[in-house]
Amino acid sequence: MIYRKPTFQDVEKIYELVNSYANDGVMLARSRNVLYETLRDMIVAEEEGQILGVGGLHLIWDELAEIRAMAISPKITRQGIGRKIVDMLVEEAKLLGVKTLFTLTYQPEFFGKMGFEEITKDLLPHKVWKECINCPKFPNCDEIAMMRKI
Repeated sequence: MIYRKPTFQDVEKIYELVNSYANDGVMLARSRNVLYETLRDMIVAEEEGQILGVGGLHLIWDELAEIRAMAISPKITRQGIGRKIVDMLVEEAKLLGVKTLFTLTYQPEFFGKMGFEEITKDLLPHKVWKECINCPKFPNCDEIAMMRKI
């Protein structure tokens, strides 16, 4: 398995992976436009030309970042790929001076194993919610907010 920054050629595969979960209602959909705009935020796991995992580190505000768009191919879950991606994103966050990471997720068990703790959404600054206006679930977000200090 190769872990790397994605290229433009990976966007369609990332789109298919992320939105396959979104179609099942277990993560939020991402448009191609958003994926292109946030391509530099991401890390992908690739094997034999297949994108089998993705996750992104999105800088929000002073020393605050979000881990988002985490998706691992259902064919290979529970093999440590998501853990490796999160570990890489945490290391990147440390290099940037991030002190606090958060995620909004439907997979609290996974993030709990990665050191995140469930919090109330009220603890997140308003800056976090600027993209929520475009979400089909706004204002009735049912994702679970989790945070980790680094």
